[in-house]
Amino acid sequence: MGYLLLACAIAAEVGATTAMKYSDGFSRLGPSLFTVLGYIVSFVLLAQTLKTVSVGTAYAIWAGVGTAVIATIGMMFLGEGMTPTKAAGIALIIVGVVVLNLGGAH
Repeated sequence: MGYLLLACAIAAEVGATTAMKYSDGFSRLGPSLFTVLGYIVSFVLLAQTLKTVSVGTAYAIWAGVGTAVIATIGMMFLGEGMTPTKAAGIALIIVGVVVLNLGGAH
């Protein structure tokens, strides 16, 4: 159940971060409210996750997967470029999360 809550926390964080792009510096009400609500939901779900998943593992997955997904959204939908350095960074994030899980950090 902890990892399901974590996945939902990541989805809320990704949605909030994407909405922040469209908030135009918090000058547009709809995206600004979605950003704030998304981050509240994300942190509440992350806190619930910590009841069953270690904090180091949960936070690494939350931050790492969120970062990789946001970078991918930026490249696919927001016109941000892909460079070999950016691709390597995303790959390292994913490898780091996998290593944490395989290393018994739970």
